[in-house]
Amino acid sequence: MAVDASSIATESMGILTTSDHKSVVSMNLFVALLCACILLGHLLEESRWMNESITALAIGLCTGVVILLLTGGKSSHLLEFSEDLFFIYLLPPIIFNAGFQVKKKQFFRNFMTIMTFGAVGTLISFTIISLGAMHFFHKFNIGSLKIGDYLALGAIFSATDSVCTLQVLNQDETPLLYSLVFGEGVVNDATSIVLFNAIQSFDLSHINTSTALQFFGNFLYLFATSTMLGVAAGLLSAYIIKKLYFGRHSTDREVALMILMAYLSYILSELFYLSAILTVFFCGIVMSHYTWHNVTESSRVTTKHTFATLSFVAEIFIFLYVGMDALDIDKWRFVSDSPGKSIAVSSILLALVLVGRAAFVFPLSFLSNLTKKSPQAKLSLKEQVTVWWAGLMRGSVSMALAYNQFNSSGHTDLRANATMITSTITVVLFSTVVFGLMTKPLVRILLPVSKHVSSMVSSEPSSPKSVTVPLLSNGQDSEVNRRVEDSEANIGPVDIPRPSSLRMLLGASSHTVHHYWRRFDNAFMRPVFGGRGFVPRVPGSPAEEIGHQWR
Repeated sequence: MAVDASSIATESMGILTTSDHKSVVSMNLFVALLCACILLGHLLEESRWMNESITALAIGLCTGVVILLLTGGKSSHLLEFSEDLFFIYLLPPIIFNAGFQVKKKQFFRNFMTIMTFGAVGTLISFTIISLGAMHFFHKFNIGSLKIGDYLALGAIFSATDSVCTLQVLNQDETPLLYSLVFGEGVVNDATSIVLFNAIQSFDLSHINTSTALQFFGNFLYLFATSTMLGVAAGLLSAYIIKKLYFGRHSTDREVALMILMAYLSYILSELFYLSAILTVFFCGIVMSHYTWHNVTESSRVTTKHTFATLSFVAEIFIFLYVGMDALDIDKWRFVSDSPGKSIAVSSILLALVLVGRAAFVFPLSFLSNLTKKSPQAKLSLKEQVTVWWAGLMRGSVSMALAYNQFNSSGHTDLRANATMITSTITVVLFSTVVFGLMTKPLVRILLPVSKHVSSMVSSEPSSPKSVTVPLLSNGQDSEVNRRVEDSEANIGPVDIPRPSSLRMLLGASSHTVHHYWRRFDNAFMRPVFGGRGFVPRVPGSPAEEIGHQWR
């Protein structure tokens, strides 16, 4: 009996070993390709046209061609697409780092504009794309698409690609535009996913006023509760670390707690069927404002680079996979007999994306300018064109939602579903490569940066790219501005050279929402949750000396 059991175990282990070996080989190749993307991205860093997103897509496409040739046209990718892999493991570090690294002053100065573009703008784009697809696709014999499919297409192609935006615009060269485009991109992704989930959960066969109001109420509920959950998770982490002083015994614990609580906010949001993207984004903002200043100096360096590295690797992973998956032969087999029809569908979707984006960027920019008193706070026509163009790219979120809607158990069985997925792949590739290649020179033509402004910009901290990044970057911005304001108030007019650009917003103190929030924050929030000015008293730590300087 023992012999039989051992032989069965040996055979089972042999089968598992063979299967595991194939997985290990695939993972080795994929990790090697990730390394190649990083190396090529570094070599092409000074290129006017290329960025790491396009590099990863190109490597993925070339790898897909090689795999197709080696497998005789049976497969083009090393790993199977998994929505769990994307939504549970890859997307959280990208969105969290976006909130963690964002210039909070610029973000909240333009908070209403960002929320208007991200929420209202997405609804406008969603409506135009859905109605346009419903109108034009009836003329093509692509199969049966229900009203839910058309609405899902609106949500899928309303989602801009925040990952691409990070690669295209520079946070230091164009801080206002970066905060607008990137902040709007994150809110846009959250809105699109909320719309997509609502479409799948509602019965769309009988649409009436009651259903529409319920849909809108559910939409507002998800936005409010998701944001509050992210803020609560960030404040809780700040309070715990401030009170317990983990750094006295182990900086590893406070770093681990920050990472785990950030991820916990995302998982809790998924657990309660909220918008996890919005939750983890605001959790990142709150953690960078409070929690990050409560940890020791070494933990600040570690967390900055850990979050940035995880986000960077996840971005490259996604684009590399999209490049390989674009050549999946199973999807293209259904549309191989009518390539003209597939091109027409992709062209219509791309045109609807262009029109849908323009339909809200320019009108909402006009309305936003009406509410701004300062000319420097208004968006010029060139800046509006930049915002419109930079948000035209579609990427990983659109891909994931398209798989969710039109892929059944990993297979594309219907012609209509295959057409929608291949069209999504075409739009993602075209928008990322073509629009991505043209955005850098377009920004330089529309918004040339003078040498004086460039020197001022380069002196301010940004996302970590080396260990020489200033440790107290977020706090120093506000501290320097406060000292400039105090000196102006006490001494009077001072001949200080100032840039004649949107950078003037950073040094100007006005009675805005941000101004009143700062007063409230200093009086009530920071005494409880810490933040800038709170330094853990760790014996022998240089942070203790810095804390005395801040006081």
